[in-house]
Amino acid sequence: MKNLDLFDPRSVMDSDFSLNVSGGDSDFGFAFNDSNFSDRILRIEIMDDAPENRPDSEGCTSIADWARHRKRRREDIKKESVLDLTACPEEQILNCDQPDMEDCGDCGNPDEEAVAMSEESPSGDEAGNSNDSCWSMDSSTVVRVKTLHISSPILAAKSPFFYKLFSNGMRESEQRHVTLRINASEEAALMELLNFMYSNTLSVTAAPALLDVLMAADKFEVASCMRYCSRLLRNMPMTPESALLYLELPSSVLMGDAVQPLTDTAKQYLAARYKDFTKLQEEMMALPLAGVEAVLSSDDLQVPSEDAVYDFVLRWAKAQYPKVEERREILGARLARFIRFPHMSCRKLKKVLTCNDFDHDVSTKLVVEALFFKAEAPHRQRILAAEESATFNRRYIERAYKYRPVKVVEFELPRQQCVVFLDLKREECVNLFPSGRVYSQAFHLGGQGFFLSAHCNMDQQSSFHCFGLFLGMQEKGSVTFAVDYEFAARSKPTEEFVSKYKGNYTFTGGKAVGYRNLFGIPWTSFMAEDSLYFINGVLHLRAELTIRH
Repeated sequence: MKNLDLFDPRSVMDSDFSLNVSGGDSDFGFAFNDSNFSDRILRIEIMDDAPENRPDSEGCTSIADWARHRKRRREDIKKESVLDLTACPEEQILNCDQPDMEDCGDCGNPDEEAVAMSEESPSGDEAGNSNDSCWSMDSSTVVRVKTLHISSPILAAKSPFFYKLFSNGMRESEQRHVTLRINASEEAALMELLNFMYSNTLSVTAAPALLDVLMAADKFEVASCMRYCSRLLRNMPMTPESALLYLELPSSVLMGDAVQPLTDTAKQYLAARYKDFTKLQEEMMALPLAGVEAVLSSDDLQVPSEDAVYDFVLRWAKAQYPKVEERREILGARLARFIRFPHMSCRKLKKVLTCNDFDHDVSTKLVVEALFFKAEAPHRQRILAAEESATFNRRYIERAYKYRPVKVVEFELPRQQCVVFLDLKREECVNLFPSGRVYSQAFHLGGQGFFLSAHCNMDQQSSFHCFGLFLGMQEKGSVTFAVDYEFAARSKPTEEFVSKYKGNYTFTGGKAVGYRNLFGIPWTSFMAEDSLYFINGVLHLRAELTIRH
């Protein structure tokens, strides 16, 4: 190994050796800190930490403990000592102005037996003269030094950070000695990271320690280690605290893909935990922004209607951002895209237009877009939803609404009238058997609230199950309201509605009227594969209401 010093790191990424080094299964653990397989000396200067800067995993037995430690350190994280090499090309954060190995009598001969990692305590002069790089740590002192024998090809193959350091063409990149300064809180994680770059494995298994290594790997751009830590953390039991922590881990743009599976798993966990929107409302109100976004991005959210999603988002934003300017910014830039305005009721959309919490231009754009979607024919709505199903934009995708969205057309003349369109998917009808029911969103006529409900029930002779449709009025008590009504359905792909049942009724509050067997056939015939009532797997229903004079 006498010629190891002739390796050129600038070509390591293109060599056959680099292909083997970068392989996921390569194990060069035998070469770690071994002078016989090394061409550089890495001097790690460990700086004094303030008490609040102790290792995140120190004394932590759970993710929640780690998160609390991390929160206290958040401001210090922003002052990390490692800078982008491209931002400071002239003076490396790794101090490379040490003499060449041949001139360093204390460093030993690389041809001699491997030496153990040495720890040194710097002299006063050395500590005092250690400020010649492009960064400094005010009020920090070097408390000890670790010296490692390293292989620049191995480190360069695993880390763009080290690759740039060893191959930037500068005089310093050819020096044998490099010096790296870190906080004491980073020491254990960095040693695990360096060992991983040789052996592709870690000795730590606890979640807090893995998170420390993950942060170090992000800092030094070791994507393979980030993926490794991410995989181990994904396989551990998740909690709301850990899921939120994973979503808020600071990672660089280049390294973000390495932890994407972990953040995706965290999002799925939160979406599943808060799937039932009617439960854990107060717990949801305490979620940070990233947690709310994860929950609202789910298609499977079981929510009464999209109106309820809008109300929750508004309530959460007011609680988290008391200043209206900040609230408008968060709603417009972050949260509005998670509210599926096209599936909100028209009455709620009108309120959006006058809501002071949204910027007027933003709310106008959202409402106009929603109304254009509502005006589309059902088949066009399905096409638009299908086109978005493969994208991150989910505005046209329906959730698992407790109250099915309806399309309402209102008339004032010659009499107050509304025509309501309700679409039910075949699988929704299947789930009604044997005695289920599904409700529509509320719609209004003459100031009164109404709804439609589809039932699977027995016919009047109780001889077979059948499909029924009913009209109900929301208001209870002494309110009376007389209407003419008509139920119709599409039974042919010609998209023409055929009247199935009509009548008139005076509501007295809390009552419902309808037909137990809308199609006059048994449930089995209604749900048959060759049934004409399902056009492309969707049942199209229409209800027409007119106020009686």
